[in-house]
Amino acid sequence: MTHTRGTAEPRQVGLVAATAAGRRHASVLADAWPHARLVEAGSAADALRDAWTRYDAIVAFLATGAVVRILAPLLGDKRTDPAVVVVDEAAGHAVALLGGHAGGANALAAEVGALLDAVPVVTTATDVTGLPGLDTLGWPVEGAVAAVSRAILDGEPVALVADTAWPLPALPDNVRVVPPPPAGRAAPGGHRLLVTDRLVPPDGRTAVLRPPSLVAGVGASRGVPAGEVRALLERVLNAAGLSPASLRCLASVDVKADEVGIRATADALRVPLVTWPAAELAAVDVPNPSDIVRAAVGTPSVAEAAALLGGGAELLVPKTASAMATVAVARHAPRGRLALVGLGPGAADLRTPRAVTELRRAAVVVGLDQYVEQVRDLLRPGTRVLASGLGAEEERARTAVAEATAGHAVALVGSGDAGVYAMASPALEYADERVDVVGVPGVTAGLAAAALLGAPLGHDHAYLSLSDLHTPWEVIARRVTAVAQGDLVALLYNPRSRSRDWQLPEALRLLGAHRPPETPVGVVRNASRAGQRVHLATLATLDPAVVDMYSVVVVGSSRTRVIAGRMVTPRGYRWRG
Repeated sequence: MTHTRGTAEPRQVGLVAATAAGRRHASVLADAWPHARLVEAGSAADALRDAWTRYDAIVAFLATGAVVRILAPLLGDKRTDPAVVVVDEAAGHAVALLGGHAGGANALAAEVGALLDAVPVVTTATDVTGLPGLDTLGWPVEGAVAAVSRAILDGEPVALVADTAWPLPALPDNVRVVPPPPAGRAAPGGHRLLVTDRLVPPDGRTAVLRPPSLVAGVGASRGVPAGEVRALLERVLNAAGLSPASLRCLASVDVKADEVGIRATADALRVPLVTWPAAELAAVDVPNPSDIVRAAVGTPSVAEAAALLGGGAELLVPKTASAMATVAVARHAPRGRLALVGLGPGAADLRTPRAVTELRRAAVVVGLDQYVEQVRDLLRPGTRVLASGLGAEEERARTAVAEATAGHAVALVGSGDAGVYAMASPALEYADERVDVVGVPGVTAGLAAAALLGAPLGHDHAYLSLSDLHTPWEVIARRVTAVAQGDLVALLYNPRSRSRDWQLPEALRLLGAHRPPETPVGVVRNASRAGQRVHLATLATLDPAVVDMYSVVVVGSSRTRVIAGRMVTPRGYRWRG
């Protein structure tokens, strides 16, 4: 299977300033963002109007009142208007003025604040109350979005209606799941949040979330025009009462991966193009196989087979043809969502924004009790927390996968990076094709320790765990020896505990057999957390008693030096004039 997506263009940001101070602040953003430009015109008002027509987002270094008066006549639709952030003369505050969710102004205000050391000001109600905005769930949303959002905020009863379970984030108690009404019977009164791929007539009280449930299989003759593919797809979806906003992807045979008309259609719809080998498509049972298609591409079906492939699918629209294209549509069963979230070494400011987003996207959070407590304040009201103690790692992995397999949006959290001596590996041993997995990188304890020590990782290095609870010591010793012989900097995790006190001295002996006794060794305990301690020694002088399970030990290579109290491994650059 090949999965491709057109490269999205970066958001273009127009910068508008009227004073020297404003232009100085704008230059900071322009230097940091290659896609940002200072807009010059006869006046600040002219520049702002010009930016409105030319840019995806605007950062205006003007008074809020002035910006409101200038832009008010230009306002159209929040889904298409540029995002607008206003920054005061002293760069003390970055106010998300227009397009908070739909336009990305809330996120832009945070980015501006980070660059200018300004306080982001966000006033969208769902953000300040900790509730999920319907337009922030990652799916298209239509209908009475404002009315339903207001009902949720006001605590009014809102019915959540879905044909099947989808991995939604935690929702407040006044949003209750109710079954869909029987066919032919009208829905009950009151506000509704409907999760469906079907076309729904507007009624002023229903917001419609579009889940990624539909796959459109596409076959085509060589050189098919994109307009023909798009027109056929739209006609087929409309006739079946299906929304194009629920398209998960277009799918085809791999020999069509470079078909311009199909790729251009996927790009226009902002969905991936997935292509499959003919042999895999040929194994799919379809209602309308064709010997002509088999002779041409090696499979009796392209459109229907590609729409169905992936498991758990129901063919809604059999293949329908135009002059040069063929389309079929299948509905795929919901897949649970498992986010593997690395929280970093401990400090909140070393936690990535993506980790925060995933925590707020989750309906269920699973993790070690002490790690969950670090982020409990970030979780939305109603989030189910499943915390357990040390030694229950496999149980946590099984629990997280089971919750995701049941259709929930799950975040499995751990310290550092989830893939480095953490929970990603055991979880992915159990997760199957019923679960979508999202990996969220985190700052490792090793990286945090290295930053405190100086630059010990400036050249090749290796991570090693000295814990023999799951790996025999003979294996660990061979790996330590290989690192020593390769003259790599060694980062030692799980170096020493009360019950494992001999492994670290033995590892240092193995390393010392291949590098001099004056080789620098750094020990960092509780990197970025309370009780942080940094200790520098050498292979000859390190006292293992200063090391415990909260420590990372960094053993330099033969080229590592201590310069001005900092541990440095030279990269070996040679600059030429």
